[in-house]
Amino acid sequence: MNIYDQLTSLDFAVVGIYLLVLLGIGFWVSFKLKGSKNDNLFLASNSLKWPSIGFTMWGTNVGPSMLIASASIGYTTGIVAGNFAWYAFIFIFLLAVVFAPRYLGAKVQTLPEFMGKRFGNSTQNILAWYTIVTILISWLSLTLFAGGILIQQILNMPMWLSIVLLLTISAFFAMAGGLKAIAFTNVFQMILLIVVSVILTWIAFSEVGSLSAIQERIPSNYWNLLLPNDDINYPWIAILLGYPVMGVWFWCTDQSMVQSVLGAKNIKQGQLGANFTGWLKILDVPLFIIPGILCFILFPDLKNPDEAYMTMVTQLLPSGLKGLVMAVLIAALISTIDSALNALSTVFTMDIYVKKMKPEATRNQIVTTGRIVTVVGAFIAILITLAINSIKGLNLFDVFQSVLGFIAPPMSVVFLFGVLWSKTTRRAADSILIFGTLLSLTVGVLFLWIFPKEIYDFWPHFLLLSFYLFVVLSIAIVIISLLDSKNTDTENTLLPVKKVTMTLRAKLLWVLLFIVMLGLYLFFNGN
Repeated sequence: MNIYDQLTSLDFAVVGIYLLVLLGIGFWVSFKLKGSKNDNLFLASNSLKWPSIGFTMWGTNVGPSMLIASASIGYTTGIVAGNFAWYAFIFIFLLAVVFAPRYLGAKVQTLPEFMGKRFGNSTQNILAWYTIVTILISWLSLTLFAGGILIQQILNMPMWLSIVLLLTISAFFAMAGGLKAIAFTNVFQMILLIVVSVILTWIAFSEVGSLSAIQERIPSNYWNLLLPNDDINYPWIAILLGYPVMGVWFWCTDQSMVQSVLGAKNIKQGQLGANFTGWLKILDVPLFIIPGILCFILFPDLKNPDEAYMTMVTQLLPSGLKGLVMAVLIAALISTIDSALNALSTVFTMDIYVKKMKPEATRNQIVTTGRIVTVVGAFIAILITLAINSIKGLNLFDVFQSVLGFIAPPMSVVFLFGVLWSKTTRRAADSILIFGTLLSLTVGVLFLWIFPKEIYDFWPHFLLLSFYLFVVLSIAIVIISLLDSKNTDTENTLLPVKKVTMTLRAKLLWVLLFIVMLGLYLFFNGN
């Protein structure tokens, strides 16, 4: 299927107009709504309220790569991949009640800065570089790779030109307006993303007819969130044990995801924003995975399941609306990239440049350095993306999840024990960050490339591997801390955490979210 040939001049006009409007909004926020000269470019002057926080976190998480991959895995395995969206609410809650109060109470701009206050400069330095590498690989390069494929299909451009186009637009927001422009435009983008995805799902559902018709025309296990333990793709035990390792890292300790919470006006807005993100994650399944299931019913003979989402768009939507969907997909991609560029710039500027290179730097020097880092980071991301483009035959969804699964264990261990166990020492944290990361990445390289599971069947599921690594590193951090208990060089400068009471409104919203999620898990099982 040639996506480009399915589009009309009206579709391309809609894409162009939408991108111009998006640039106009960014320009207006960045240059016309100028605030105080002391505004914090990176954290939106701590002015973000719960709608912007929720939409920014969700928008950063939901990119076109995940839309296409989610529809693809919905086409091949059903609703089981919904666990990666719905199981997340527990760890978003953990962010709201455990981590966010400590981050905001410490008045930090980055998570490496927070851990630096907990353990000292060495930990902050290690985490700063760790975070930069993570953003470059897992956020920028993988997203650009998937997005480059999308732009290739839509605009019939070569990969390198597709990447440059995306980075140019994304860097505009990250350099010119910082988090405020990103957060402001994310609200506009995400509302449109919801609208067009609802339209697509509704049209496809109308073609199928009814819920009973769906159940009759798909394998019975397509409607189950928890699959038997002998399932090849996603056994329930792997999801139950493995996803929490990824969930803690992704939702509670990853700079790109937590950035908007750090920019919250206060803890109340931060907690409400996290709760709103949990509600928005419910939409992932009906908007991105169920279309793949519907495509399986309507177009059962697709040779490439990765074409499921785009097949639905080109075959079911009229001209003009196709263009709007394409434009919103591009906007969602920009949302992920500009948030990642902003996080990359923030970590390098505040944790390396100001902390180590030039502590006396003026605000203008800090802002200039941040913008230079954005350009350099974008260039490096292009090189990594082109390298990824040379790798063929990988399942996009599983690659994304497995890469996260191998990155997650060291960070999850260090943050959980660093925050929750006062006896954790600097030496233990640094050892896990250095040697634990080497162990996790080595296992990941062996699993993905050297001895791939499709050839060597001795491997457990990658989520179980992530869990096993987490257990090993947890035992290690406890042993090292206990052996190092007489060492008094841990530089904990964090103030005691004040008791944070959640508002009645927030409590009710969280209780309601837990009830809804329990109901969804009960409904989507036993079929």
